Amino acid sequence: MLAPKNQAAWLRKAGAPLEVSDAPLPKAGAGELVVKNAAVAINPLDGHMQAGGVFVQQWPTIFGCDVAGEVYEVGSGVNRFTKGDRVIGHCTNLVTGRPSDGAYALYTIVPAIKAAILPDNISFTDGVVLPFAVEAAACALSVKEPGPCMPGVSTPALNLPYPSLQTPAQSAGKTLVVYGASSSAGSMTTQIAAAAGIDVVAIAGAHNHDMVQRCGAAQVFDHKDSSVVDKVTDAVRASQSDFVGIFDAISTPETYARDLAILEKLGGGHLACVHPPPTDNVPSNVQIGMIFAVNDVATPVFQDFVTSALQSGQLKCLPPPTIVGKGLEHVNDALKKLKAGVSATKLVVEL
Repeated sequence: MLAPKNQAAWLRKAGAPLEVSDAPLPKAGAGELVVKNAAVAINPLDGHMQAGGVFVQQWPTIFGCDVAGEVYEVGSGVNRFTKGDRVIGHCTNLVTGRPSDGAYALYTIVPAIKAAILPDNISFTDGVVLPFAVEAAACALSVKEPGPCMPGVSTPALNLPYPSLQTPAQSAGKTLVVYGASSSAGSMTTQIAAAAGIDVVAIAGAHNHDMVQRCGAAQVFDHKDSSVVDKVTDAVRASQSDFVGIFDAISTPETYARDLAILEKLGGGHLACVHPPPTDNVPSNVQIGMIFAVNDVATPVFQDFVTSALQSGQLKCLPPPTIVGKGLEHVNDALKKLKAGVSATKLVVEL
């Protein structure tokens, strides 16, 4: 039987459009899967990698983080998956630099510890919104000790519990503010935190409040409300739980100003960011960090939570996908749409 033909959307230099052409068929190593991709999703990180070549270790390269499809090959030492399984997975080209580990291809290597079975009743285009966001949420919430992220910047270490399949979750007695809770990372962090029994006070656009509440937020406030700092502060105090800090899924100078104002009013805490954190006027009682969304802290979430929580409906495929097109040639279109800006959706390309 002839081996299938692989193709990929290659990045040949920073700032260039991706070029679709042949690619070697990946071979699963120990602890790895090769996934025949049915859908891929686009993340803000991908836009940075295309525009500036950040994290690219060899040229040309294949990047992208989120895949959904069927297992084509199972590497040695992998017992949770068999050929033909429907899966979602987080690809790790970000750290390995190998083109075979990028999502934007017909066949991709995924570490087995960063994959989960996708229930039959959930489409690939829905499921593919999850993997990178799951890892980002785990990195935001459950890292125990700060580690390196980039020069001079550590990862946050909120040391919060893992999500539970128990519904309703037993209260952890803690409150977390999630800024940008309708974004991919923000909505998933809200879901995972709520499943861990953490009270989430969320900030999002008014038109997205229903979705954020579906994710499990106890209260949601409009980011355009001029009184949002006071309202969030009052809501945290009213929760009568221990205030942990803020996960800022937007991480801009404007959101940082509000983050620091909230933290000042509440006596300090953690500020976990998705971009380089603020450096000016940060009080000594605020612990800042930037998540690096490849970390084995996410393994228990993929292995013990994701599939069962999807089956029960506890974990939802949010934000919902917007399908840009079918075929690798549409990844360029999706990257352009992402750069133009999206709200409460994740851009997806079918394959």
